[in-house]
Amino acid sequence: MRVAVLSPVAWRTPPRHYGPWEQVASNIAEGLIKRGIDVTLFATGDSVTAGKLESICEMGYEEDRTQDAKVLECLHISNLMEKAGEFDIIHNNFDFLPLTYSALINTPMITTIHGFSSQKIIPVYKKYNSIGNYVSISNSDRSSQLDYIATVYNGLDTKYFDFNGQPDDYLLYFGRIHPHKGTAEAIEIAKKSKRKLIIAGIVQDEDYFKEKIEPQLNEQIVYVGSAGPEKRNELLRNAFALLHPISFDEPFGLSVAEAMLCGTPVIAFNRGSMPELIKHEETGFLVNTVDEAADAVDALKNINREKCRTWATTKFSCDKMVDDYLSLYSQILSRA
Repeated sequence: MRVAVLSPVAWRTPPRHYGPWEQVASNIAEGLIKRGIDVTLFATGDSVTAGKLESICEMGYEEDRTQDAKVLECLHISNLMEKAGEFDIIHNNFDFLPLTYSALINTPMITTIHGFSSQKIIPVYKKYNSIGNYVSISNSDRSSQLDYIATVYNGLDTKYFDFNGQPDDYLLYFGRIHPHKGTAEAIEIAKKSKRKLIIAGIVQDEDYFKEKIEPQLNEQIVYVGSAGPEKRNELLRNAFALLHPISFDEPFGLSVAEAMLCGTPVIAFNRGSMPELIKHEETGFLVNTVDEAADAVDALKNINREKCRTWATTKFSCDKMVDDYLSLYSQILSRA
């Protein structure tokens, strides 16, 4: 089987620090390669893969701002589509734009929908309902207007996440600094529970950071910048808990699964996919307010960290994700 995995070109695949779509595309590609599948990864030129690499730019447009994002995207997608006949199946991890080629090629395409940036993009997905082979990354992140062939949870390579049964006493916020992700709320939770908070992630909203976050930084509330894989593993495994007080319906939440793989429970606002990721009162707590979250910190002593690891390994491993996708590839190819 010859598979083309299409990743975005915002960041390197896998990303150095931030880039959830690129991370999942990498996990799919490398997981397939380990199974002996012939994989070509379409990504930035500095991407890392054990398979073949196709690229039209050396770096992503978020890492080299001299480039035009739309121009790179057009060149990148067309590069794959003009070579579509070389593959048995195309796995699209790059949103809706590649769909506009799908009726013009003979190679079947499977599209993992990593979330909807806006309801305005739904018409494109809807147009290609019959041939899109859409996969959702959680049951909560589905549009009633679209036809799906499955839900496949994002999978992580478990060897990169070390279990720790004896954590430190700090709370961790791990994610982009943005109102939607609840950085300010995480600070409130830490203050109410009288715990140290470490904040790690890229600053996506400069004004929010300067107005809501930076003035509160001190010995208790510490910002350590963005964190690459090694630092991420260290922060997650040593944390008493991950705080995830989101204010939007998040499609998945990689950091939630990553934390639990280290045995670290998660306290999250009960929105979007969180009830699918977290077993309430077993691998963490689903709450609705800052006060409820602060109360949940005291209840963390009742959480078994080994159960967190087992749950995450069973549900969110790269091996399980690849098994699920290989099954879907077979279904699609048998129909084709």
